[in-house]
Amino acid sequence: MLRNDIKEFIKTIPQDITIVAATKYLSKEEMDELYENGLKDYGENRVDSFLEKYEYLINNKNIKWHFIGHLQRNKAKQVINKIDYLHSLDSLELAKIIEKERTTPLKTFVEVSINLEENKNGVPYYELSSFIKELLQYKNIELVGLMMMAVKGSLNTQEQFHKLKELKAEIEKEFKITIPYLSMGMSDDYLEAIKEGATHIRLGRILYK
Repeated sequence: MLRNDIKEFIKTIPQDITIVAATKYLSKEEMDELYENGLKDYGENRVDSFLEKYEYLINNKNIKWHFIGHLQRNKAKQVINKIDYLHSLDSLELAKIIEKERTTPLKTFVEVSINLEENKNGVPYYELSSFIKELLQYKNIELVGLMMMAVKGSLNTQEQFHKLKELKAEIEKEFKITIPYLSMGMSDDYLEAIKEGATHIRLGRILYK
């Protein structure tokens, strides 16, 4: 269930920042409540959950679907032409599947591993330049942003977000391109992410009771 003051909470977020509501634990009825309260950018982590909610809300044409979890290559075909944004491109193997299966260019964020945590996904920050060089050859991938996750519970999250901001500037300069978006910040650290230029914040628990 959404928090009682959801409308007031939304007003605390600058209007130029997109709230991507992480809907992993929401029922269909709660999705309706989310929609009625004006949140129409939804982020899903799992393919099966996404497909169920996508079909339920298929007639709501102004919904934007964001896939924010790790997308397994063997499941990519099921969602690749249904989502509006992919926040978690982390391999050229997945990029090749998108290139082959997607019918129109997909707005894509490259997930970057800033902290090189074990068992976490993302392109290591030191490989980002070579990764982007390859990615720019794909016609069905529209590079719109970089995405990251800060180390949970760390005390220097703003510094971590700043590193991604700096990386974006370096990539833009190197390849003479514009990368408009930064997807960073979750319920515990979205304020720090906003200070460092986040354009998309992925909020879950903080939206709900």
